[in-house]
Amino acid sequence: MCGILAVLGCTDDSQAKRVRVLELSRRQFFFSLLRHRGPDWSGIYQHGDNYLAHERLAIVDPDSGDQPLFNEDKTIVVTVNGEIYNHEELRKDLKNHKFRTGSDCDVISHLYEEHGENFVDMLDGVFSFVILDTRDNSFMVARDAIGVTSLYIGWGLDGSVWISSEMKGLHEDCEHFEVFPPGLLYSSKSGGFKQWYNPPWYNESVPSTPYEPLAVRHAFEAAVTKRLMSDVPFGVLLSGGLDSSLVASITARHLAGTKAAKRWGSQLHSFCVGLEGSPDLKAGKEVADYLGTVHHEFHFTVQDGIDAVEDVIYHVETYDVTTIRASTPMFLMSRKIKSLGVKMVLSGEGSDEIFGGYLYFHKAPNKQEFHQETCRKIKALHKYDCLRANKATSAFGVEARIPFLDKEFINTVMSLDPESKMIKPEEGRIEKWVLRRAFDDEERPYLPKHILYRQKEQFSDGVGYSWIDGLKAHAAENVNDKMMSNAAHIFPHNTPLTKEAYYYRMIFERFFPQNSARLTVPGGATVACSTAKAVEWDANWSNNMDPSGRAAIGVHLSDYDGNSKVAVSLPPPKTVEDTPMMVGHGVVIQT
Repeated sequence: MCGILAVLGCTDDSQAKRVRVLELSRRQFFFSLLRHRGPDWSGIYQHGDNYLAHERLAIVDPDSGDQPLFNEDKTIVVTVNGEIYNHEELRKDLKNHKFRTGSDCDVISHLYEEHGENFVDMLDGVFSFVILDTRDNSFMVARDAIGVTSLYIGWGLDGSVWISSEMKGLHEDCEHFEVFPPGLLYSSKSGGFKQWYNPPWYNESVPSTPYEPLAVRHAFEAAVTKRLMSDVPFGVLLSGGLDSSLVASITARHLAGTKAAKRWGSQLHSFCVGLEGSPDLKAGKEVADYLGTVHHEFHFTVQDGIDAVEDVIYHVETYDVTTIRASTPMFLMSRKIKSLGVKMVLSGEGSDEIFGGYLYFHKAPNKQEFHQETCRKIKALHKYDCLRANKATSAFGVEARIPFLDKEFINTVMSLDPESKMIKPEEGRIEKWVLRRAFDDEERPYLPKHILYRQKEQFSDGVGYSWIDGLKAHAAENVNDKMMSNAAHIFPHNTPLTKEAYYYRMIFERFFPQNSARLTVPGGATVACSTAKAVEWDANWSNNMDPSGRAAIGVHLSDYDGNSKVAVSLPPPKTVEDTPMMVGHGVVIQT
């Protein structure tokens, strides 16, 4: 992912202001302020009292796609972070336009010239961009549907509007700033936000489309293959869980026909991180051997992770407990990946939100509650997993692409009757059953059966259970009971309820002391990554509020309750062409 920074309508158009914008885009603090996001090239454009800056990570057309980008007569200026996967089709529709580069993002200025502000839904991809129309000095800003790319908006005392890929690009210069909401655009002409993304599932009404396994399979294969668009070496993150393993399997099948394969070779590289002996390392190696990837294992110790926590909080810009737990190993792995010359990876985030894959979904009381919780989870992704995947990787100039959050794939899955997604162990249906079923192919298997039916393991758990336990112990050494007793007075907003949360909050406030900054981070009750609403599904959960999957007492094989459970292996499932009901594997039975 690249980094963008725009200052629009400021009263100071002096050379000093231009230098300040450059400083914000390039300044060193651990790593550069935004340069870490785009180490390949820097660009800045000034038109009167407007400044557009860009730090480029070159993935497509690295030779000529530097930014800002322009239309033919340079009256429309664009700075953009993202990937437009249907850019070749869009170019064909823009026959009367001449393009300066081969960059996938070059279509944006021409689409604006042709359609005005009503073109954003034509883009198939992920993006954050600012368009400056020098003809009337107007501008518009837009962010992708789910918020895979990060974006913030702020306002200066002089009336200026600031746009930045990261909070650190504007928090010192704005009187107020906030997260730029996904699926929205901001127009200077109207002076406010407008929702451009409004799919049928957004109103949370219960859909009724029957489940067709092959429709899910084909939609997801399309989501993965379009993300293989790259002119540089890339790989896959492979934890050995269902989601990352499916992404790796599909990528391995389709890699040979890509531009990158012709230039860099057709053998897929896979990457996994974990503590010595962790579940993910074992499962990841097994899947890699099955798929024949060039597999890279990265080991870290609990102390390595603890040492990196401050850097992680600075880069990911959050104090949310589960995000920091999961971001730290991903941050460490991204540094190793970049050292191998890889700029882009495919990752498996988003599946648990759209399929209801978190273990707490076992307790969903009915299909309406199940569906509405998936809607709430998708809408909140930009505050959690998207934030982690985007910023933990871009800290080292690596881009993470997320096939499960493809617009068309989400529409396919979210239109299904949620009854088919419900977890019913008595019928052999475990979490994400509809996804597992869709890729259960007897003739040409995508994955080994026991991987296809492996129980959900959250990333922060899968890297090794002692990772979270070690974080809690470290926090307890740095936060005493007296500090906790005054937590509500020190941090009245999103008051930390545990020593671990208090520890992260102290670090965050040191980097980002403004009230606007603390308001960008979500809060509220959660168990096993649930929303606060879903906590109501089980009365026992209110006494065990922790985002780890092990907090799903009575569901996780290694839950905090310490109850003994066995994974019962049932008869082999039928192939995907048969009846949609199947017998699942790995069903957890309380004993």
